[in-house]
Amino acid sequence: MRLRVEAGDGAWLAWADNTLPGPVEVMLRSSRDGVAGEPALPARATVPADTSVLVARVHQGATSRGGLGLRLDIVPGSVNARPRDYEYLFPLQLPEPRVEQAWGGSYSHADAENRYAVDFAAPPGTAVFAARDGVVLQVEMSTVETPGHHGDANLIRILHDDGGMAVYAHLASDGALARPGQRVRRGQPIGVSGNSGASTGPHLHFAVQANRGMHLQSIPFRMFGPGGILRFSEPATDAH
Repeated sequence: MRLRVEAGDGAWLAWADNTLPGPVEVMLRSSRDGVAGEPALPARATVPADTSVLVARVHQGATSRGGLGLRLDIVPGSVNARPRDYEYLFPLQLPEPRVEQAWGGSYSHADAENRYAVDFAAPPGTAVFAARDGVVLQVEMSTVETPGHHGDANLIRILHDDGGMAVYAHLASDGALARPGQRVRRGQPIGVSGNSGASTGPHLHFAVQANRGMHLQSIPFRMFGPGGILRFSEPATDAH
């Protein structure tokens, strides 16, 4: 994604350029006083795949100092996503799954984005499979594996035909076997497991997410493993 600002007729034109093979939602903000927009800032827009959208016409008032101060917040996926009930494939080349942290885990699965995520223990170098057919929306890879560093979790995000997205994280450095825009099939190798990002040990972080309006929300899922159906506990609810 890219924020592109062009001079217009009496205003600045703020465009969002989406080079990803799937839709994204954006919100345009300004950190400067005296900067206004049409529509009013913060302005939201949905940008389809491989498309540019004019998010707002921006005006700099007489009291504004230091430029426009524009920032574009980006969330992948469409707010119109309606994920269906689906039985996902166990995504690792292992004889049996070993869950290190399941739904609602207190270590890192307490927020909405990760509430229904599952961490599967996996030796580095284990093949990672697509759990469902889809299009590779996002690949984030580094050349150096840095365990314990937030934001450095190598990941692959796959968009499904119902708008839901599966995330495969903590992959090995340069461990992607799929590229953005590629259509993959259930069971196809897409990457190699590792120990990148905020990880206390080698594992695969798997979650199904949907865009719920400028934030990602994980959703419950069913999964079939080598020995049959895998069952994950529902997060405990607050009695209050």
